[in-house]
Amino acid sequence: MAEAVGDTTPYVMQQFLYRGQFSADELRDELRGYVSEKLGDEDGVLVVDETGFLKQGKMSCGVKRQYSGTAGRIENCQIGIFLTYALRGRVKRRPDI
Repeated sequence: MAEAVGDTTPYVMQQFLYRGQFSADELRDELRGYVSEKLGDEDGVLVVDETGFLKQGKMSCGVKRQYSGTAGRIENCQIGIFLTYALRGRVKRRPDI
């Protein structure tokens, strides 16, 4: 992310993410507005999915012993949360976004 905004090191972005104050409700509303404007369809739904990535070490961000549905037990892992926009029975292509 830091590289994408032109930073030469990750430190400023790390501090922004670590110390930043975020409102989950405001973020949700902003995302909902974007999706409605760019992808909106009366059949569209947002699908939230959690996936566990089993890990051997501790060097990756967010790795710790925690419950993983993928493993079905407490394991050393990362948990990823994915948000997907889905439409019933067809693919909607938007090359402009």
